[in-house]
Amino acid sequence: MELARKLAPRAESGEALVALLDDLERRKQLSDERFAELRAHVLSRKYGTARIRLDLRAKGIAEQTVERMALASAESDVERARAILARRYAAPAATLEERARRSRFLQGRGFSHAVIGRLLGRDSIEE
Repeated sequence: MELARKLAPRAESGEALVALLDDLERRKQLSDERFAELRAHVLSRKYGTARIRLDLRAKGIAEQTVERMALASAESDVERARAILARRYAAPAATLEERARRSRFLQGRGFSHAVIGRLLGRDSIEE
Protein backbone atom coordinates (compact mmCIF):
# COMPACT_ATOMS: atom_id res chain seq x y z
CA MET A 1 0.00 0.00 0.00
CA GLU A 2 1.36 3.37 -1.00
CA LEU A 3 0.21 5.15 2.15
CA ALA A 4 2.13 2.70 4.34
CA ARG A 5 5.27 3.28 2.28
CA LYS A 6 4.92 7.06 2.59
CA LEU A 7 4.22 7.01 6.33
CA ALA A 8 6.88 4.43 7.24
CA PRO A 9 9.75 6.93 7.68
CA ARG A 10 7.65 9.01 10.08
CA ALA A 11 6.14 6.17 12.12
CA GLU A 12 7.60 5.45 15.54
CA SER A 13 7.42 1.71 14.80
CA GLY A 14 6.11 -0.73 12.24
CA GLU A 15 3.49 -1.99 14.68
CA ALA A 16 2.19 1.53 15.29
CA LEU A 17 1.87 2.09 11.55
CA VAL A 18 -0.02 -1.16 11.05
CA ALA A 19 -2.32 -0.32 13.97
CA LEU A 20 -3.03 3.14 12.52
CA LEU A 21 -3.84 1.77 9.07
CA ASP A 22 -6.05 -0.96 10.54
CA ASP A 23 -7.91 1.64 12.60
CA LEU A 24 -8.47 3.84 9.54
CA GLU A 25 -9.79 0.87 7.55
CA ARG A 26 -12.07 -0.20 10.38
CA ARG A 27 -13.55 3.32 10.57
CA LYS A 28 -13.96 3.27 6.75
CA GLN A 29 -11.68 6.27 6.31
CA LEU A 30 -9.20 4.31 4.21
CA SER A 31 -10.28 2.07 1.33
CA ASP A 32 -8.22 0.64 -1.51
CA GLU A 33 -11.46 0.03 -3.40
CA ARG A 34 -12.49 3.70 -3.22
CA PHE A 35 -8.98 4.85 -4.13
CA ALA A 36 -8.90 2.49 -7.13
CA GLU A 37 -12.29 3.73 -8.35
CA LEU A 38 -11.27 7.37 -8.11
CA ARG A 39 -7.84 6.79 -9.65
CA ALA A 40 -9.32 4.80 -12.54
CA HIS A 41 -11.91 7.51 -13.14
CA VAL A 42 -9.28 10.27 -13.22
CA LEU A 43 -6.96 8.30 -15.50
CA SER A 44 -9.77 7.30 -17.85
CA ARG A 45 -9.95 10.84 -19.20
CA LYS A 46 -6.56 10.42 -20.88
CA TYR A 47 -5.63 6.74 -20.85
CA GLY A 48 -6.82 3.31 -21.89
CA THR A 49 -7.41 0.18 -19.87
CA ALA A 50 -3.85 -1.14 -20.08
CA ARG A 51 -2.38 2.09 -18.72
CA ILE A 52 -4.96 2.24 -15.91
CA ARG A 53 -4.21 -1.38 -14.98
CA LEU A 54 -0.47 -0.65 -14.90
CA ASP A 55 -0.93 2.44 -12.73
CA LEU A 56 -3.16 0.70 -10.19
CA ARG A 57 -0.71 -2.20 -9.88
CA ALA A 58 2.12 0.29 -9.33
CA LYS A 59 0.11 1.86 -6.50
CA GLY A 60 -0.12 -1.52 -4.75
CA ILE A 61 -3.80 -2.22 -5.33
CA ALA A 62 -4.86 -5.88 -5.05
CA GLU A 63 -5.00 -7.73 -8.37
CA GLN A 64 -8.69 -8.58 -7.99
CA THR A 65 -9.56 -4.89 -7.56
CA VAL A 66 -7.30 -3.91 -10.47
CA GLU A 67 -9.06 -6.35 -12.79
CA ARG A 68 -12.51 -5.18 -11.67
CA MET A 69 -11.59 -1.54 -12.39
CA ALA A 70 -10.03 -2.52 -15.72
CA LEU A 71 -13.20 -4.36 -16.80
CA ALA A 72 -15.32 -1.36 -15.90
CA SER A 73 -12.96 0.89 -17.84
CA ALA A 74 -12.78 -1.38 -20.91
CA GLU A 75 -16.47 -0.92 -21.64
CA SER A 76 -15.94 2.66 -22.75
CA ASP A 77 -12.48 2.37 -24.34
CA VAL A 78 -13.66 3.02 -27.90
CA GLU A 79 -15.57 6.18 -26.97
CA ARG A 80 -12.69 7.48 -24.86
CA ALA A 81 -10.13 6.79 -27.57
CA ARG A 82 -12.35 8.53 -30.12
CA ALA A 83 -12.66 11.57 -27.84
CA ILE A 84 -8.90 11.69 -27.22
CA LEU A 85 -8.21 11.55 -30.95
CA ALA A 86 -10.77 14.30 -31.60
CA ARG A 87 -9.11 16.56 -29.01
CA ARG A 88 -5.64 15.90 -30.40
CA TYR A 89 -6.31 15.86 -34.16
CA ALA A 90 -8.80 18.03 -36.02
CA ALA A 91 -8.98 16.06 -39.28
CA PRO A 92 -9.15 12.30 -39.93
CA ALA A 93 -5.94 10.47 -40.87
CA ALA A 94 -5.32 10.95 -44.59
CA THR A 95 -2.22 8.79 -45.08
CA LEU A 96 -0.83 5.53 -43.81
CA GLU A 97 1.95 7.43 -42.03
CA GLU A 98 -0.57 9.58 -40.19
CA ARG A 99 -2.60 6.51 -39.30
CA ALA A 100 0.55 4.84 -37.91
CA ARG A 101 1.39 7.98 -35.90
CA ARG A 102 -2.08 8.02 -34.35
CA SER A 103 -1.90 4.30 -33.68
CA ARG A 104 1.38 4.72 -31.77
CA PHE A 105 -0.12 7.64 -29.88
CA LEU A 106 -3.09 5.53 -28.74
CA GLN A 107 -0.85 2.57 -27.90
CA GLY A 108 1.21 4.83 -25.66
CA ARG A 109 -1.98 5.87 -23.94
CA GLY A 110 -2.81 2.23 -23.12
CA PHE A 111 -5.47 1.40 -25.67
CA SER A 112 -5.63 -2.14 -27.07
CA HIS A 113 -4.95 -3.10 -30.67
CA ALA A 114 -8.62 -4.02 -31.08
CA VAL A 115 -9.74 -0.52 -30.06
CA ILE A 116 -7.11 1.14 -32.24
CA GLY A 117 -8.01 -1.06 -35.20
CA ARG A 118 -11.66 -0.23 -34.78
CA LEU A 119 -10.98 3.52 -34.79
CA LEU A 120 -8.21 3.63 -37.37
CA GLY A 121 -9.22 0.72 -39.57
CA ARG A 122 -8.20 0.58 -43.21
CA ASP A 123 -11.55 1.96 -44.32
CA SER A 124 -10.98 5.17 -42.32
CA ILE A 125 -8.18 6.25 -44.69
CA GLU A 126 -9.23 7.89 -47.89
CA GLU A 127 -6.82 7.04 -50.71
